[in-house]
Amino acid sequence: MCRSLLAAASAAVLSLSAIAPAAARDVSCRLDFDMAGWSVLYKTASGTGRISCDNGQAMVVRIEARGGGLSVGKSEIRGGRGEFSGVRGIAEALGTYMAAEAHAGAVRSSKAQVMTKGDVSLALAGTGDGWDLGVAFGGFTIEAR
Repeated sequence: MCRSLLAAASAAVLSLSAIAPAAARDVSCRLDFDMAGWSVLYKTASGTGRISCDNGQAMVVRIEARGGGLSVGKSEIRGGRGEFSGVRGIAEALGTYMAAEAHAGAVRSSKAQVMTKGDVSLALAGTGDGWDLGVAFGGFTIEAR
């Protein structure tokens, strides 16, 4: 009786350990967004977006970028895209990412940037209209809407 109980418990532990790594794997999540903003020493931008993951999770989000530096300009990004790495679920994509950037553009500009929040990274790319010039540091916040 004791041996059969021990064997059943061992089998249960082994089956759970086989499931755990699959549940802990990184999930591929993507951010599609639009945002607009301005800067005169202080940089601010806001917008909306949608995060979608390959595990079926999706969420509509609000985006804000705030920071300071030697920066001046006004810009709008439409159809921007971001790729998250190091997330195990959509909730880990939310929060404030730290960023540093150098930017310059006139009329039609492009932007690419990588930022981090602990072990999670976010790579952004987008094109838009406006003009800007400078160096800025700050945070990029993603919140559920």
